[in-house]
Amino acid sequence: MLAKSIRHFGAITTLFLTASTFAATKVELEPANNDPDNINSLQRGARYFMNYCSGCHSAQYVRFNTLGRGLNLSEDQLIENLMFNAEKTFETIQANMPVGDAARWFGQPPPDLSLMARARGTDYVYNFLKGFYLDPESPSGVDNRVLAGTSMPHVLWELQGYQRAIFSTDENGTRHFESFEQVTPGSMSAEEFDQFARDTANFMQYISEPVRSTRRVLGVWVLIFLVFFWIIASMLKKQIWKDVT
Repeated sequence: MLAKSIRHFGAITTLFLTASTFAATKVELEPANNDPDNINSLQRGARYFMNYCSGCHSAQYVRFNTLGRGLNLSEDQLIENLMFNAEKTFETIQANMPVGDAARWFGQPPPDLSLMARARGTDYVYNFLKGFYLDPESPSGVDNRVLAGTSMPHVLWELQGYQRAIFSTDENGTRHFESFEQVTPGSMSAEEFDQFARDTANFMQYISEPVRSTRRVLGVWVLIFLVFFWIIASMLKKQIWKDVT
């Protein structure tokens, strides 16, 4: 059952992400507090992404050898743990689902997730993964706090379990989310699933800009060079113009 849910996770997510790519949520999002420099978190997130998302979603702007360098993984570790449908480490992350079948089943191919975290925000991905709750009026039996009326079922229910959302209603009849109440437990505790969602969102932020850490280090050295050059230029100016009255 879990394997079937894993295969469907990425594809069904397409229905949600495609429909909401340009929609802004008014829901207050809980900060993911992820750290793109946390290698252990990124390694876990890479494993979750490849197991739960890459069956239907690609990340075609990211090469496996880039992941290996950034996540401190050897070639053997890449091949054994991440490269399920690739043969060479210079290949990019491609979905297992054929594009034609995906377009026929879902109306269009699942979107590439290379830049999804930059487009939607890491907090959004984190809260969406955690935001499913029981709703008997929904065709799928669940809804999502981040996107009301989503057509995506809770394919991670075996990990998270099922929860009920508690809402309050103001004088205008508008519902406001208050909290979640666990109904049935999953194979993960609340803390473990929270870390699962954070690691997955963290990895998606990483692949949206794999050179982030390198860029920041390079930026520091550029600033140091400019300061040093400014000092030298100032001293040279004073030396040249010292005899000018």
